Amino acid sequence: MAQFIPSGTGVALITPFKNHSIDFEALSDLINYVIDGGVDYVVSLGTTGEASSLSDDEQDRVIKHTVEIVNGRVPIVAGHFGGNNTAQLCEKLKAFDATGISAILSSSPAYVKPSQEGIYQHYMALAETSPLPIIIYNVPSRTASNISAKTLVRLAKASDKFIGVKDASADLVQGAEIARDAPSRFTLLSGDDPTALALVSLGGRGVISVIANAFPNAFSTMMRLALDGKFAEANSLHSKLLDLHPWLYVEGNPVGIKQAVAHRGIGSPELRLPLVQMNAQNKQRLHEEMLKLEGLG
Repeated sequence: MAQFIPSGTGVALITPFKNHSIDFEALSDLINYVIDGGVDYVVSLGTTGEASSLSDDEQDRVIKHTVEIVNGRVPIVAGHFGGNNTAQLCEKLKAFDATGISAILSSSPAYVKPSQEGIYQHYMALAETSPLPIIIYNVPSRTASNISAKTLVRLAKASDKFIGVKDASADLVQGAEIARDAPSRFTLLSGDDPTALALVSLGGRGVISVIANAFPNAFSTMMRLALDGKFAEANSLHSKLLDLHPWLYVEGNPVGIKQAVAHRGIGSPELRLPLVQMNAQNKQRLHEEMLKLEGLG
């Protein structure tokens, strides 16, 4: 089987809850909705999927359910492989049942704020252990440390196991440096929806998106147009979605996107502590922005 090449639109799936338990029926509905909407692959149990709030057993059940419902229609990336205990993470990778999974997404160690050399050694240890290709996840707003372009390029050149980076830094200069210096087999992906279109113009080849949970057709169409060089048409869609983005994050992710997906009629906006649902004022503003987008899927 050919190695998975992440490109176009991946969607970081939410994990729907009902009465404090995983709502597998809603998860099925969401998976079918985003696939029918044209996304190129799905990411299960990333930050947007509240993986850190799920038990190991719940994580396993979500992955298995996702594999079953996707049923080979699009690739699946498993996103629950972040952590600041490198040895423990390696053991988790060794024990992982990779059936039906095309790659893993692994966020940089959080809280401990390692040096660039520490980040490099951490990922190289994962590369030696992982049964699957790895997409590096750079998300400085959550980890309190940035993976520099130099380190990402160094990792990309050091091991074929690294197939791309989800860069949520929103630093377009850094993105341009990665696109310029990394091997062609290493894919630059945006992890920041509002700047995803701009990153494609600098050499990016896709996005792992939050908003695509609610607007899979519009966002994946925008990315497809951009990758085809049709930036005027892509920007038309980008402009329509632009005012919605802030309301998806005003109280953090996935608070806003869960409310938006529930507004679409899939599941509920229920979260697990320490996350709580949007306050009434922000919820109203979110719904108002969504009403302006009637007809966009």
